[in-house]
Amino acid sequence: MTGARRTPPGRAGRLRLRHSLDVAERGADLLEQKLRILRSEHQRLLRAQEAAARSWRDLLAEAESWLLRGLLLGGEQSLDSAAAGIGPTDVTVQWTTSMGVRHPAAVAVSVPARSPTAAAPTNTALVHSEAAYGRAVRAAAEYSAAHAAAELVGAEVVSTRHRARALRRHWIPRLREALVRADLALEQAEHEDSVRRRWAAGR
Repeated sequence: MTGARRTPPGRAGRLRLRHSLDVAERGADLLEQKLRILRSEHQRLLRAQEAAARSWRDLLAEAESWLLRGLLLGGEQSLDSAAAGIGPTDVTVQWTTSMGVRHPAAVAVSVPARSPTAAAPTNTALVHSEAAYGRAVRAAAEYSAAHAAAELVGAEVVSTRHRARALRRHWIPRLREALVRADLALEQAEHEDSVRRRWAAGR
C-alpha cells in the first residue's frame, strides 16, 4: 500500500495511520449514506420513467389510430395539406441536482397552434390526430427526461457503490493492518529502549 510505505516510523507514523483510518471510515459511512439516498431516488425515477413510457405509448397509439382514420377518409394528400400548417415544437428541459447528480427534473413543451392562414385539415379524424400527436409529443419529451434522469442517477448509484466497496474491502483493511504493524513496531521499539536503559543503568 503506497500510503503505508510512505508512513514515517514511530509515533508520528502511527498517528498518521490512525488519522487516515478515521478519515476512510468516515468517508465510507458518508458514501453508504449517500448510496441509500441515491437508491431511493433512483427507484422513484424508475417508477416515473415507467409511468411516462406507458403514457407515451398510449397517446402515440391513440394518435396513430386517428391518423389512420384520417388517411382512409382523405388520402395521403390530405395529410400533406394538414401538416403544412404546423410549425416546429419547442422543448425546454429543466434541470435539478440530487446528491451531486445533475439530471432533468421536468420539461416544458410548446406545441405551436396551427397558423391562421394555413388550410384546416380536410376531415375531423385529422383534426383529432393533430391534437393527439401534440399530446404524444409532450409525453415523449416527458419520457425522455425521465429516462435520462433515471440513467444519470443510476450511474451515480453504481459509482458510489464501487467507491464504498473499495474503501470497506480494500483501503480500510489495509490501513488497519498497517496500523497493527505500526503498533507492534512501536511496542517493540519501546521495549528495546527500556532494555537498553536498564542495561545502561546497571553498568
